[in-house]
Amino acid sequence: MAGATAAALGLLSPVAWAQPKPPQEVYTCIDKTGRRITADRPIADCVDREQRILDHTGAERRRIGPTLTEHERAALEVQRRKEAQERARIAEERRRERVLMARYPDEAAHQVEREAALVQVDEVMAVARKRIQELQVERKRIDGEMEFYRRDPLKAPMKLQRQIAENDEAVAEQQRFLTAQDQEKRRIHQRFDAELAQLRQLWAAQRAAASQLVPPQSTLVSPGASR
Repeated sequence: MAGATAAALGLLSPVAWAQPKPPQEVYTCIDKTGRRITADRPIADCVDREQRILDHTGAERRRIGPTLTEHERAALEVQRRKEAQERARIAEERRRERVLMARYPDEAAHQVEREAALVQVDEVMAVARKRIQELQVERKRIDGEMEFYRRDPLKAPMKLQRQIAENDEAVAEQQRFLTAQDQEKRRIHQRFDAELAQLRQLWAAQRAAASQLVPPQSTLVSPGASR
């Protein structure tokens, strides 16, 4: 009898060991027709929609989004790059604002630097004007020599004619330089004007933020006040 029981148990053991184990994860979704589908792997009919992943107890472990096509993935990547670039731009703008406010704590400091930038341009312009005066003195000397050839300037020596041409070109070059420096002064004013407009907004925001951090003053009770 015992042998028969053991034999029966021996025959049943492989069957018992062959029982399938429940899946560790279960995928479930509702497809486009409204049908609920459950599987032990990602569901092909739900690649275009969200799928829930459950454990063996039926509790939700996580969710996976719809599988994107190659075109959709490319479009998503482009959008992500744009968003990253925009975040970087904003971060750089905020950094520049902090640097600007650290450099110019008030309008007086900004005006001092504007004037210093203009002084530098005025200094190089003064050098150019002095050079023009020197060229004018030189031109008077050349004109004095040309007086001998007033009736027929073409008879003047080539060296003298070349000096006239070089003098004219040198004066024109200095005039072009002065014109460029006038434009530089306008650019300086435009830059500082734009900075000042931005700084005024930043200073106002800074003052507003500081005023919110100051606690309200408590009412002081005089020594003779009644309790």
